[in-house]
Amino acid sequence: MMNLLESCRLCPRNCGVNRLKGELGYCGAGAGVKVARAALHHWEEPCISGEAGSGTVFFSNCSLRCVFCQNNDISQCSVGKEISIERLAEIFIELQDKGALNINLVTPTHYVPLIIEAIKLAKDKGLSLPILYNCSGYENVETIKLLKGYIDVYLPDLKYFNSKYSVKYSNAANYFEFASKAVREMLDQVGKPVFDDRGIIQKGVIVRHMMLPGLLFDSKKIIDFVYKNFGDDVYISIMNQYTPNYKSSLYPEIDRPLRKDHYEALIDYALELGIKNGFIQEEGTASKVFIPPFNLEGV
Repeated sequence: MMNLLESCRLCPRNCGVNRLKGELGYCGAGAGVKVARAALHHWEEPCISGEAGSGTVFFSNCSLRCVFCQNNDISQCSVGKEISIERLAEIFIELQDKGALNINLVTPTHYVPLIIEAIKLAKDKGLSLPILYNCSGYENVETIKLLKGYIDVYLPDLKYFNSKYSVKYSNAANYFEFASKAVREMLDQVGKPVFDDRGIIQKGVIVRHMMLPGLLFDSKKIIDFVYKNFGDDVYISIMNQYTPNYKSSLYPEIDRPLRKDHYEALIDYALELGIKNGFIQEEGTASKVFIPPFNLEGV
């Protein structure tokens, strides 16, 4: 599987670079796997974090260039430490030993072949937790197919419906085309959500949408698409945590907090559609205090 790095096409950028020879693609990832933090995380959806916390592994680099990225230090500035596949497997076991409810792989797309090998090693050493694939949604279906049997829960973003926004804010003209197909493949793999007796998700798909300032109409289009195509077979997480960050000051229309009435209007719209399987956020989540320190903890 490592030969996939010889002409890398893991994400829709399809760079074709030979990462095994030190070439870097659009995402900035090389031959090894780079991690910035591995620790218990308590700020995911309740069915993910529970009381004990999610065993979250933050991978460095990213195939998108979101101008408002809260994790820009690792996604676009490549903060992190390169580790071996064997060390990654050890990290999974260490998180399990700390009481994590799951292994939560954050921005993992460009490391899929290496992650699969690490999962194999960790399972041989006793890893028994659900594995979560926490991604931007900008995925090649062929890459998602590689993960069948290794991933239990998919957490894809659906950021934009209209390409003019995905181009402007993430430099990805074909974002929705790829993200929508990826969600279908994810659902085909893992099926309807399954929870344990504590309410912690064991299988399924949670589609996340973080509302951006001024894009209520685009957000409604996302909600429409998800519910009309997947119904109650997926959960929808509608997020109000947008915080102006990174390069958002260059875009005055999003260099401000989300309006409360716009978020409430989107929630009302989802309820009117008949959505029952969903998560919403309370006030106070739009703060940089929720951005974890990328200080190589647990790496």
